[in-house]
Parts: sequence; structure tokens; C-alpha cells
Amino acid sequence: MAKLYFKYGAMGSSKTAQALITRFNYEERGMRVWLIKPATDTRDGADVIGSRIGLSEKCTPIGREDDIYRMFLESHAGDDVIIADECQFFTREQIDQLRLIVNEVEVPVLCFGLRTDFLTNCFPGSLRLFEIADSIAEIKTICTCGSKATVNARIDGRGRIVTSGSQVMLGGNDSYVAMCHRCYIERIRKESKE
Repeated sequence: MAKLYFKYGAMGSSKTAQALITRFNYEERGMRVWLIKPATDTRDGADVIGSRIGLSEKCTPIGREDDIYRMFLESHAGDDVIIADECQFFTREQIDQLRLIVNEVEVPVLCFGLRTDFLTNCFPGSLRLFEIADSIAEIKTICTCGSKATVNARIDGRGRIVTSGSQVMLGGNDSYVAMCHRCYIERIRKESKE
């Protein structure tokens, strides 16, 4: 029986690398994979999923108005699995469309992404996955203090934590740092006094 999977973690937890390794494992067994990501993510190119360790693959970018269920039926109905990276940027409706593929076509869907933004608020796509996924697993990473990192702290050009702004701002290690909640709050307090 097919399932909808959500594998989430903070920045730097190897989510994308694990998505691409999973794709490789399916294809090595002769299975067809539809690799997708939100068109919002253009960091490695419009149709490329790339990890920080150098793995990359071509994918199908999904626009905010695209119907993933319809796209699957029209062009990918013979595929054995869907792997979605950066799923936090999908709309709630698109997550429901992925759920529909699992339910109606019995194709497993593996979603990888962030749980929360830089202000610790859930992304709409991630929230919907928490509500309807069959399997939810955390991909762990650590803070500089050694504790489990759960916060994606946005940093500015001076290395200070940003505490306001739009929810979506693409960036890597130059813009975000994974931290435990305690270090995140302590650093905000310290920086507010400077």
C-alpha cells in the first residue's frame, strides 16, 4: 500500500542529499522516479535539485498554480514513485494533490523539506504534511553547542539574527544557520542589547 511520507529537518540536515540518494536507490532497482520541486526554489537552477555536498539531478519545477495530480496523470502515470524536495514551498492544495496520487493511483510520495521558517512558524506545505502524511520522520542535525538543531535562524550580512521579514528568502549557509531553540533565543537577547 502506497504512503505519503514527510521527512523534515533544519537547514543543513542533509534533506536534499537524502532525497537524491533515495532517487538513486529506486532507479538502481529499475524503477521510474518523478523528481519534483517547487519552482520557487531557483538556487541551483529552475529545473535542478542540488545538495550542499555536490549531488544534483534534473527535476520538474512545480509552479504555485500547477495541479500536481493532473500533471502526474498526463505525463508521469507510469512512474513508480514521486520524490519532492523543498516541499515546504508547495501550497496546501498541492500537498492535497500529492495525497490524492497516493490514495487514487497508489504511488508512494516522499516529501523532504523544512518544518519551520526563520521565525519558527510552520510553512503551509509542511503544516499540511504534518496533518495528512502517513509517515513523519525527522532528519536530525546539531547546533554549535551540540544540542539538536530545530531552528533555521536567518542571518544578515553582519552575521546577526534576523527577526522580521518575508517568510520565504532563498539562501544557504550564507543566509541561514541551524540552531537549538535555547541558543537561538539567547543570541537574539544578546544581539538586542548590542
